[in-house]
Amino acid sequence: MNFTASFELTGSPESGELNVLSPFGHHLARLQWSRQRAQLQRGQDLLTRPSLDALVYELTGTELPLPALFQWLAGQPADAPGWQIDLAQHAEGRISAQRMAPAPVTFLRIVLDR
Repeated sequence: MNFTASFELTGSPESGELNVLSPFGHHLARLQWSRQRAQLQRGQDLLTRPSLDALVYELTGTELPLPALFQWLAGQPADAPGWQIDLAQHAEGRISAQRMAPAPVTFLRIVLDR
């Protein structure tokens, strides 16, 4: 399964906001988090959990390396268990990551709009 979307990310792994937009620019979801809680708003639906990790796991069925993602976006390597990162094209605005374990293999491709 492939999924294409754009996103706007602000903040840090401890506190921030992620807005997800469709390829046509329609607002799909807003994720906000702090050390106390995480909230996902999709349309009129609001889902709240005690942490960003818990919310992401519930939505995706897997753990995502969000602290590492902030470093990858800055062009800095960061360890994330099960993930391989390719920052070779970061200067051109491209990042690729692949999760090998746990299955299924997952590919993350990011094109930066600076």
